[in-house]
Amino acid sequence: MPFGLLKYGLSKTYPARRQFPAPTDLKPSYDIVIIGGGGHGLAAAYYLARDWGAKSIAVLERGYLAGGNTARNTTIIRSNYLTPEGVKFYDESVRLYQDLSTDFDYNILYSERGHLTLAHTDSAMRTMRWRAEVNKHYGVRSELVHADDVARLCPQLDMGDHVRYPILGALYHEPGAIARHDAVAWGYGVGAARMGVEIHQKTEVTGIVVEDGRVVAVETNRGRVACGKVLQAVAGSSSRVAKLAGFKLPIRTIPLQACVSEPLKPCLDPIIVSGSLHVYISQSARGEMVMGGSTDPYGLYATRSTLDFKEGLMAHMLELFPFLGEVHVLRQWAGMADMTPDFSPVMGLTPVRNYYIDAGWGTWGFKATPVSGKRMAETVANDNAPALLEPFRLDRFRTFAQVGEKGAASVGH
Repeated sequence: MPFGLLKYGLSKTYPARRQFPAPTDLKPSYDIVIIGGGGHGLAAAYYLARDWGAKSIAVLERGYLAGGNTARNTTIIRSNYLTPEGVKFYDESVRLYQDLSTDFDYNILYSERGHLTLAHTDSAMRTMRWRAEVNKHYGVRSELVHADDVARLCPQLDMGDHVRYPILGALYHEPGAIARHDAVAWGYGVGAARMGVEIHQKTEVTGIVVEDGRVVAVETNRGRVACGKVLQAVAGSSSRVAKLAGFKLPIRTIPLQACVSEPLKPCLDPIIVSGSLHVYISQSARGEMVMGGSTDPYGLYATRSTLDFKEGLMAHMLELFPFLGEVHVLRQWAGMADMTPDFSPVMGLTPVRNYYIDAGWGTWGFKATPVSGKRMAETVANDNAPALLEPFRLDRFRTFAQVGEKGAASVGH
């Protein structure tokens, strides 16, 4: 142990600063209650306090801070989506991510790597060209590259034509990045707590009290709390919590699995994705190969992992990267993905007055953390969704105005 660290740890003169205040009792009422202490809920609390001057905010988390899907994602950040609505939305998120460590003075280990979405067929190449043109139209750096460029950008890939799915080219998204998922949530949480936001862990919401079509209180396992406004940001439990408020969401909750290898020396810089093979891989700052695929084919409110997922994933991984054949899987896990029919989120107002929703994130919630927090804070403060969120309103399913992102979001990353 370095002497300086030992000296700091034993000294009474330089005590370590507590990041979060000590737990307190719930107050009888708050101006704003945020249900869900993950990245999105904490980000919304941070921006409500910083940008809108909200003083009486409580974040209620039934488990531990950022212990749900925020702790179970694979940390890929990108904006190379297919629809204009999606590209503009995620581009703002990427730009916020780039300054986030400086913004709340907390290192999130943001690392820009470049993102390659592989194409294995002629039709996939046409789709990548389409996505590249939409991206460039909105100022997002994406290019269609061919096999020789892919080999240069990632020489570890097997580029031979002897494999079942030869690589013809890729969509190269230069701003593609990774960050430390825990640090993003903790940074927002610490920043919010410093501005007076109360964060209550082990506090489960068991009921939503609605009177004359307006939310007036939430029931918890620690008692009833009156409130003026409520923001729901609970990821895989979105449908169940919305039911407590009396409305139904067009969401199907299904498991999303991932795994990491034992640590290796740095050898893979870009993020590699194959929509055709339904796999993706990146290397973390600790050297682990972070791998995952598409969602499971069945609905389930559980985070169990399966051998079937691992077998299918490894077969495709070895086709892309044969050198991983002797590498061991370190751990495997699953999260709960709340999928909408059009593979786009549900954000904004709900049928209950002063009750707001941030849901339907499926496999792409982590990359949207900053923009979701910032824009949902604006929605709660003004009781009106900004133009950026208008395409993701809940009633689009009633009016058949869906935002079809399945072509750019069908792989679980």
